[in-house]
Amino acid sequence: MNLSNELIRLATQFFAERTQKPITLDPTVLAYRWVGGHTGTLVPIDVHLSVSLDDLLGIDTQKHKLIQNTRQFLNNLPANHVLMTGTRGAGKSSLIRALLNAYHQDGLRIIEVSRDDLMFLDKIRHAITQNGNNCRYIVYCDDLAFNGQDENYRTLKSVLDGALDSEQERLLVYATSNRRHLLPQLMKDNVNIYNGQTDEVNPFETIDETVSLSDRFGLWLSFYPMNQDSYLDIVSHYLHKANIRFDETAKAEALKWASTRGGRSGRIAYQFSRHWVGQSLLG
Repeated sequence: MNLSNELIRLATQFFAERTQKPITLDPTVLAYRWVGGHTGTLVPIDVHLSVSLDDLLGIDTQKHKLIQNTRQFLNNLPANHVLMTGTRGAGKSSLIRALLNAYHQDGLRIIEVSRDDLMFLDKIRHAITQNGNNCRYIVYCDDLAFNGQDENYRTLKSVLDGALDSEQERLLVYATSNRRHLLPQLMKDNVNIYNGQTDEVNPFETIDETVSLSDRFGLWLSFYPMNQDSYLDIVSHYLHKANIRFDETAKAEALKWASTRGGRSGRIAYQFSRHWVGQSLLG
């Protein structure tokens, strides 16, 4: 009986995957997210265009390069897939939202895909290429990283650079990660190679495989820990937007807030500013 139920379940899944409705993209929808796994589709996201590029301080070099690449993309000029790596809370994800805020009127659209759903990138790519609108789509993957047994990265490699139709004038991948090499590089791999303990005939290919995914991103942007002056500049910026004075008391409390959080970043500065503005207005 259990075997029969399992066969029914597998058959149902098989036909559901092959009879699902084709993916359609509405040009008036600014952002989508893939939802539902094998039987899923793209679902519109209700985005809030509250973060502007001017709000993101302390990352001017990274911001300039990303804006330049995105403008090339929107103008139907050659542009690169982008990998943003580095310290947490530095503004990597906020840059994506700010780009949509700045360039949605120029046809920029975002499709958010989680790491576990990367196997469906081919479906998304096909939907974009078959769609007749003039929008340009960035496939956004947040907090991207893989373990050695994860096969989702192979689909991403193919989309980035490898499949015969991988060059897409209307699709780019922008990914964020806390690590530059998206596949783990193990010390034992190097030790085994140099000590002759590996069973592989060509052991250096193991190392090549771990870096080959990152290499397919044409533009790497690195984000670093923030110094104190940049942190306080961000706090000051948000307080002034809310018409709250950034005085010595606020400065001291901002530094104390960062010390309790174990570091300084744009995210921590923003969180403190929300705390301080709310507390000030509450009275």
